[in-house]
Amino acid sequence: MKEVTVGELKSASLCQLKELCETLREEIFRTVSVRGGHLASNLGAVELTVALHRAFDFPRDKLIFDVGHQCYAHKLLSGRAGAFSTLRCRGGLSGFPKRKESSYDCYETGHAGTAISAALGIAKARDLNHEDFSVVALVGDGSFNNGLVYEALNSLKILSTRVLIVLNDNGMSISPTVGGTHEVLTELKEGEAPVQDVALFERYGLAYMGVYNGNDLTELLPALERAKEVLKTQSVLLHVTTRKGQGYAFCEQSPELTHGVSPAGNGGAEYSAALGEELTAMAERDKRVVAVTAAMTDALGLRPFFEKFPERAFDVGICEEHACVLSAALAEEGMRPYYAIYSTFLQRAYDEIIHDVCGQGLPVTFCIDRAGVTGADGETHQGVFDLSYLSPIPGLTVAVPKNIAEFRAMLRKSISYDKPLAIRYPREGRGGACGDVEFGKFEVLHSTMSNIVIYAAGERCISLAFRVLAAAMERHIDFTIVNARFVKPVDAEMLLSRKEKYVITLEDNVLTGGLGDAVGRVLRNTDRNLHSFGYPDAFLPHGTTRELAAEFGLNEQDILHYIEDCHARG
Repeated sequence: MKEVTVGELKSASLCQLKELCETLREEIFRTVSVRGGHLASNLGAVELTVALHRAFDFPRDKLIFDVGHQCYAHKLLSGRAGAFSTLRCRGGLSGFPKRKESSYDCYETGHAGTAISAALGIAKARDLNHEDFSVVALVGDGSFNNGLVYEALNSLKILSTRVLIVLNDNGMSISPTVGGTHEVLTELKEGEAPVQDVALFERYGLAYMGVYNGNDLTELLPALERAKEVLKTQSVLLHVTTRKGQGYAFCEQSPELTHGVSPAGNGGAEYSAALGEELTAMAERDKRVVAVTAAMTDALGLRPFFEKFPERAFDVGICEEHACVLSAALAEEGMRPYYAIYSTFLQRAYDEIIHDVCGQGLPVTFCIDRAGVTGADGETHQGVFDLSYLSPIPGLTVAVPKNIAEFRAMLRKSISYDKPLAIRYPREGRGGACGDVEFGKFEVLHSTMSNIVIYAAGERCISLAFRVLAAAMERHIDFTIVNARFVKPVDAEMLLSRKEKYVITLEDNVLTGGLGDAVGRVLRNTDRNLHSFGYPDAFLPHGTTRELAAEFGLNEQDILHYIEDCHARG
């Protein structure tokens, strides 16, 4: 689509604005169908985004997205329409707000609950600098479950500043929104809210305005103008409703399935499906098994478990820290909790992992999906830190299965494992085969008399090792491959008993604090030559997993070249 100038947007008639919304929706659908990305959330936010750009003077005024995955229409309206076809491609537009991309993106987001805190900080800096502009935080109702939102609201009066909070209420996060806050918002939408519901927001210092149809410009534009007037004297919470997937029937009917869409041509077996099947089977045999998730029931494969065992299934909303403590307490009382979560979101519960789970030695199993490079969602979603932040925690076992069959075996064995356990895995994998799994023990997959050995953690790295082996054997070079399926504890006995001179580690993780560091500590006082391949000390941008691996050093060519050097040295 052609670029829309600020002047054109400000002077457009209502009819022209509605036509613009349909053009934006078509462009988003067409691009996401090819590039993948967040579909339903962006379709639902089109009118709201157009109305905000019409009412405010961005980028002089500041717009902060919560999470940020609903920013596609914003990008199309802020001088990036010509580049929109590069969405989520390496070197192209990010699927999230990026400050380096445009002055319209004033603050980078990717996880829920941060927008109001950021808005308050920007507004307070404005006040201290004696400037005059509006600050708008666009927050979804799913994020309103997150505790950080209430920490921010709690300090609104203390900071004595003014912000506009636009609550985009579509009844969804990735899964349907749940909990007490959801019930309050539902009462407000249905006109059945008791006085105290509105009074709660007013006690924080907000003027509550709502509820308005966020997909109807005739209702939305006047509401924003009234909110701007009130904003001159105090902070405002403008409550609007939108329909996730608006304009495309199959998206409206299945918003969970169309929240995130894979690029055309992607496919393969998913670890999440294995998790749902295996946990359901385990729960049939053992009444102690419970499943916990933070607003990601379907994305993590838990729908079968939730349907069969609703009394033992807990979706707590976007409250990762709470889910962790809940799991710890369930374990303390004899249950066997399985907390399923994406790697990037588990970071938010780090303190609770340390103190509540591992500090008490409780048998909570963390099922960590989307571990390693996740690709096109970029810096905020790359799961490349979990080996590093989990490994230092006392008492925690960290497992990395070689395939889906081994993942299933680890889950089955975990039911009798009386310690905290983390199992991390990528989105897609192969079924494969699996022998016996002994906790803390590696597995030799390919053995030779070579002086070179590769310890590979996880399916991607094991596949990479075998691809390198195939190339090396064409050059008459062989080496041993070991499945380093436990990064903590590493198999020190095997590491010290093997005699290879050249030791190589492969991990789908940053190098600092990961498998290579763990192996290095064991081999520190030996004569082995250790070289580790993984990701550098950097935030990895968006791109395909293969592109990022090739660019940042976890690729066949670099590893093969190093092996050739080792072979030549003898």
